[in-house]
Amino acid sequence: MECLFCKIIKGEVPSNKLYEDDKVIVILDAYPNVDGHTLIIPKVHYDTFMDLPDDLVVHINTIAKKYTNILMDKLDAKELSVHVNYGNSQKIKHYHMHLLPNYGTRPIKDVKDVYEELK
Repeated sequence: MECLFCKIIKGEVPSNKLYEDDKVIVILDAYPNVDGHTLIIPKVHYDTFMDLPDDLVVHINTIAKKYTNILMDKLDAKELSVHVNYGNSQKIKHYHMHLLPNYGTRPIKDVKDVYEELK
């Protein structure tokens, strides 16, 4: 059975496409963790990052750098996380990279305070 991302690439499933070239598509995640949650997906189906040819890794990272700047600028994000799932945490078994804008810093508790909460 064909994966969801392959169907999106073929145009069989709608998406909010931000960019496309001969190697990748860039779309907004349909179920975002944050505003601007973006996915970079190779057009050829590779299950994991371990399967990617090296030249495609470079291309995906080049696109990630470009879209990091775009997302941070247009969405006024202060930070951005780049995330790739592997193994059981990978819900769709077609390699994809997440770009997750961060909108400020999270409070960080003192280690002693966390320890007291867990005791």
